[in-house]
Amino acid sequence: MSIRKLTESDLEAVSALCISAFMAAVAPSLSPQGVATFTQIAAPDSFAKRMAGDNLILVFVQENQVRGVIELKEGRHVAMLFVDPQQQSRGIGRQLVAAALAHARSEVVTVSASLTSVAAYERYGFSRAGEISESAGLVYQPMTITLSA
Repeated sequence: MSIRKLTESDLEAVSALCISAFMAAVAPSLSPQGVATFTQIAAPDSFAKRMAGDNLILVFVQENQVRGVIELKEGRHVAMLFVDPQQQSRGIGRQLVAAALAHARSEVVTVSASLTSVAAYERYGFSRAGEISESAGLVYQPMTITLSA
């Protein structure tokens, strides 16, 4: 197993993993607008555009298969974190968070956590920071983690 930067050859697999995990865990609680918004964000071409920008996207690879992904936007915001539903509760999310936070360029890192992922982020050391909100149909809990220097 390894954690490495996303490559163009990973785009289809990462998109499929994110959409699969999202549909299983998050989509049932959202409006059709929220599902459509996420599907657009997780499309391969959307990942490619963000990969070319100031977003660090890391993948967890095991047995030549992408098993997880994390995206750190502008070195200060976790924009995506998904683990293959068949591979959850094996420490992949924790390893991805640690790897991404090692690249943080801010003392405080934020995440807009889906409501189903709040407990996981709390286990990773994040704290709730504000009220539950909604944007383009996506419902989320703002959370932060303060990194030690």
